[in-house]
Amino acid sequence: MKDVSPRHGSAEPGPLSCYSPIHRMGSLLFFAFSWWSILLRIVAIIHFIRRRPDMFWLWIILIHWMGALVYIAVEVIPDAGLARQSFKVFPRRRRIQELESAILDNPSAGNYEELADLYLEEGKYARARQCYDKAISSRTDSPDPFYRRGVAALFMGDFAAAITDLERVVKQDPKYDFHRAAALLAHAYANTGEPAKADALFQEVTKISTSSETYYNYACFLASQQRTAFAREWAQRILDKKPTMPGYLRRRERPWFRKAEALLGRLPKSA
Repeated sequence: MKDVSPRHGSAEPGPLSCYSPIHRMGSLLFFAFSWWSILLRIVAIIHFIRRRPDMFWLWIILIHWMGALVYIAVEVIPDAGLARQSFKVFPRRRRIQELESAILDNPSAGNYEELADLYLEEGKYARARQCYDKAISSRTDSPDPFYRRGVAALFMGDFAAAITDLERVVKQDPKYDFHRAAALLAHAYANTGEPAKADALFQEVTKISTSSETYYNYACFLASQQRTAFAREWAQRILDKKPTMPGYLRRRERPWFRKAEALLGRLPKSA
């Protein structure tokens, strides 16, 4: 029988030579590289969904992994400054727990007011109002707790209660919180069937303030009064600020840009 076994020292490749270390390393690198490109896209898409920047970024992310990398460099990394705010949640909640315990032994106005401010930042408006009620006494002359209690009432939809506090603040200081107190008072008037007061105060505030919140509330008021052309104008003013804004402000203002776009989409184009 003829010997077909490979001879000692033969240079002929064996049947498993295609699985050489070099080929295996190349396969591993390709596999790892593919997963990194997928991971980059996932990170970019999650950020896109949460922050919703310009729509063209989605196509850039999907077309190539380099597009996802560019998106992360241009949009995700600069947003890290805004993300730092979220890390304040944990010390704030720890401070809330400390104050809740401290109030049992020392129910002072200062403790209640600080706790109310923290609840307001957390979006717990009902608890904030309760604490402001206990912090405010007949001797309280600072507008701050009245203003913040009014804001809490406003976000709870209790516009009548908000008016009482905000009127007090605006009477004491018309420019309080960079005119936001007056703008929120106008918004409260608009939601309590006092359109004349709302319109007059909105017109006064918008001569000075460039707040997107104020512009949006004014546009919503105008839309409710069937003044569609003016409503579109004030909603568009929010979007007109976008091209000239620094990047960090543009990222911070995105919720108002989305609201303005949604309002424009609901309004008829001809009035």
